[in-house]
Amino acid sequence: MFTKVLVANRGEIAVRIMRTCKSLGISTIGVYSEADAEAPHVKMADEAYLIGGPRVAESYVNIDKILEVARLSKVEAIHPGYGLLSENAEFARRCEQEGLIFIGPSSEVISRMGSKIESRKTMEEIGVPVVPGITYPLVDAEEAVQVADRIGYPVMLKASAGGGGIGMQIVRSADEIRKAFGGNQKRATDFFGDGAMYVEKYVDNPRHIEIQILADGFGNTVYLWERECSVQRRHQKVVEEAPSSFLDEVTRIKMGEASVKAAKSIGYRNAGTIEFLVDADKNFYFLEMNTRLQVEHPVTEEITGLDLVAEQLRIAAGDSLNIIQSDVKLDGHAIEVRIYAEDPKTFFPSPGTITKLVLPEGPGIRHELAVSDKSIVTPFYDPMIAKLVIKGKDRNEAINRLQFALAHYQVQGIKTNIPLLQEVAAHSAFRSGDTTTNFVEKYLSRINGQ
Repeated sequence: MFTKVLVANRGEIAVRIMRTCKSLGISTIGVYSEADAEAPHVKMADEAYLIGGPRVAESYVNIDKILEVARLSKVEAIHPGYGLLSENAEFARRCEQEGLIFIGPSSEVISRMGSKIESRKTMEEIGVPVVPGITYPLVDAEEAVQVADRIGYPVMLKASAGGGGIGMQIVRSADEIRKAFGGNQKRATDFFGDGAMYVEKYVDNPRHIEIQILADGFGNTVYLWERECSVQRRHQKVVEEAPSSFLDEVTRIKMGEASVKAAKSIGYRNAGTIEFLVDADKNFYFLEMNTRLQVEHPVTEEITGLDLVAEQLRIAAGDSLNIIQSDVKLDGHAIEVRIYAEDPKTFFPSPGTITKLVLPEGPGIRHELAVSDKSIVTPFYDPMIAKLVIKGKDRNEAINRLQFALAHYQVQGIKTNIPLLQEVAAHSAFRSGDTTTNFVEKYLSRINGQ
């Protein structure tokens, strides 16, 4: 096992990774921007280094500066967390060139799966179902219209790179494509440095269900059941839970086996997630692969009893998996909600100083956060300040505990999205499992501002 690991991230995920490292006797190196000098992850690290100004480009995605710290602190490995540089193939490649272990898949695999177009092509070749669409970048809006006319409306206009709903839009006519193409392409270029766009058929009223996998360097791969992430706002996840209340056992196994097949076909190593769209008839279609730890990984940990960060570290250190598929048990039900520093009515970010923070306590309640009383929430980073993770013996108990926890979660000094989460948790459609990707638009129009 490693003796020293650099955590190339910030916020709750940096704290989360450091917690597991410390439990394994691994020293941690933190990095921080000028805006994060007093952040919890800086205080938790055994050593911490300033790497630049408050803006992400000046610090957390400055590859040269992070590698300089890695050399100075003499670490053996770098954990990228999620977001920032976690799916940056160039960063993984530079780590490899420096003789550092990147805790994730190889740079080649990241590059291959980082392109939605390339990953679609790969899945088609190995027989994993994909949504009808194209596997080449569009030249312009007129070519997009021609493709959409052939596929049939509505379609999804999507950026090949990145995620988080950026560069993505449902379009229902040729005129809508012409209006949407340029703006989405520009956003993709600005955010990801890649303006490649493609079109795929829009699956009506689908579920967004993903499969967590672990793969070692010896050809062993397992799936750790599924997470349903269908409750979304503008293609960004709001609530994640495991297992899905929609899948039957046959479909669950089929999706798991397809995910293992996909991972093995590309020589995948470490933790990863295969995302699918699932229609009303339980047909599933490959959406994309996330070559990193997911924000919602705690719900998988809760239902399997595994520490996914510990598994990542062991795999990266050269160990083989110590479990086989039959060892992976499904225990209870878990739900995660993301706490954002944002106005629940306008969804604008709400930076400021947290003047009071009271966390709910009770059976099945887990917190992942990197703020406290007097913490300053800056405008420079993603507004997620915490994750609330709930476990129950079944889905009904988990929802009851979620409602209790949200009712007793106090954050003062800034606005948060807790009112939205409370409305989701209390809605009869959520309790009944009617959680398609249209949930917010269909049931929460007052809060969604529509």
